[in-house]
Amino acid sequence: MTTQFDVLKKSRALILKVIDGLTIEQLHAIPTGFKNNIAWNVAHIVITQQLLHYKLSGLDCLCPDELIEEHKKGTLPTKNFTEEEFEEVKDLLAGLPDTLEEDFEAGIFENYTEYPTSTGFVLNSIETAISFNNFHEGIHLGIIMCIKKLV
Repeated sequence: MTTQFDVLKKSRALILKVIDGLTIEQLHAIPTGFKNNIAWNVAHIVITQQLLHYKLSGLDCLCPDELIEEHKKGTLPTKNFTEEEFEEVKDLLAGLPDTLEEDFEAGIFENYTEYPTSTGFVLNSIETAISFNNFHEGIHLGIIMCIKKLV
């Protein structure tokens, strides 16, 4: 699993590098042909990891419920973050992978509720969820990079 955690941490560092220097306006711009923005994608990455790993393991998520409700699968951007709020989201993006690894090593993921994803993968353990989450985040990194070229 060490490799999976390394992939997660490196991809999140890459996301932070890709969005570095963007204005709050650029983070919230929705280019023609897109239905969301960079800020929504970053928050969606944060909350999806929490839902796939913690909630499906019967544990409390480590991010605010409001953030989850506004950025879960099937939602669209409904409000803009302030700069301070987005800094908090970036802090979660950067810090939660370490927490996940620590919690995994501590053995807190004892149960897992099977979950069929919209891509056809069926998650049936924390290990499959961690692997799938890396795939999911790669998709959203690609979207972020596309949007960045247009804002």
